[in-house]
Amino acid sequence: MASLTALRPRALVRASGGPRYTVALAVDALGTGLLRPFLLLYGVTALKLSAPVTGAAMTAGIVVGLGCMPAVGRWLDRGARSTVVAASMLVRVLGVALLLAAPAGHVPLFAGAALFLGIGNQAWPAAHAALVATVAQGRDRDTALAAARALRNAALGVGALLATVCLAGGTAALRALAGGTGLAYLAAAGLAWSVRVRARPAQAGPAGERGAGPAPRMLPLLAANVVYAFCLNVPEVALPLVLVTQLHASPVWPAAVFVANTALVVTLQVPVTVLASRFPRRSVLACSGVVLAGSYAGFLGAASLGPGWGTPAVAAVSVVCTLGEIGYAGSATALVAALAPAHVLGRALARFQLSTGFGLAVSPAVITALAPHGPAALWGSLAAGTLVSAAGVAGGRERGARLPGGAGARQG
Repeated sequence: MASLTALRPRALVRASGGPRYTVALAVDALGTGLLRPFLLLYGVTALKLSAPVTGAAMTAGIVVGLGCMPAVGRWLDRGARSTVVAASMLVRVLGVALLLAAPAGHVPLFAGAALFLGIGNQAWPAAHAALVATVAQGRDRDTALAAARALRNAALGVGALLATVCLAGGTAALRALAGGTGLAYLAAAGLAWSVRVRARPAQAGPAGERGAGPAPRMLPLLAANVVYAFCLNVPEVALPLVLVTQLHASPVWPAAVFVANTALVVTLQVPVTVLASRFPRRSVLACSGVVLAGSYAGFLGAASLGPGWGTPAVAAVSVVCTLGEIGYAGSATALVAALAPAHVLGRALARFQLSTGFGLAVSPAVITALAPHGPAALWGSLAAGTLVSAAGVAGGRERGARLPGGAGARQG
């Protein structure tokens, strides 16, 4: 039976944390869309830093941001929910403030800004998933997570579009974009904090489990997720690289593929997640890996067509890749939330985000290292790795979903 939240918008909003929290998600994503795609451009243009220095500072911010995840997980396991979400937004306000305070050529302040933005960007997904797991249960929770992703992608797209329009204004416009981003994060933090969602720390399981980390059976899932996460960078890194440098296509093509990817995620994430709710989450995640691997094989075949037919063929296969991404995004976090014992939910979600962030951090380097060796090296390696990961996911067994947050969950 389809999830109730898929049929009743009010129930969906309630399962997503309520109206104020939903607005907070949209405002936060809009602010991120304004700045995130143009942070490198801000460092190079507004602060006059070299591209290598700017890129290194951004990478360091992401890596150090991942290092904060264990602390975020422990904070969540003490019962915090909306407070952690608000903190992930507020720390990005500090990052934007450092951006605006940095004079031209000042590397330390830009590096500090990248650090705080990285911490907020890495902490938010786990905090948000824990909050949703506290106010919603079972498949309603899955649908709420999917709806939040669709909303976030839509707001990110609008923010990026507005930022693109404003770029004609040069340095002054970039600084205005940064200021607008900071205000958006501040407003979102206030809204998120105001919902006052907290969970009573769950009792530990059998003797000896108190304080234990996520169950060992989750480790293969976390390892597989590192490879799965590569799909999130395919539209942004791999396809532009292949289309422009190997197939000599116009830059319009990768832009069109990216827009199509965003539009499909926004429109199909919730319906596909509801449709997939008839099947075990683990099976859906494994099948998503097979679809992704199939799309990588399709990219290999399309690239072999060469300039001309190869370009539209790659664009067509990208739709299949997006469907795999939608299946992955709709089932992976939900599976972690269902598998994790209540007393380690925060740490399980934090470790899942750590694996996702690591996959996103290393995938550009892996993709750009494989691409010069030809389509077979790139797409064949991605397909093989994803198939192995899907097999690892399928080899596990999903236990019955617990009631997230249990009777101790409360919402003010």
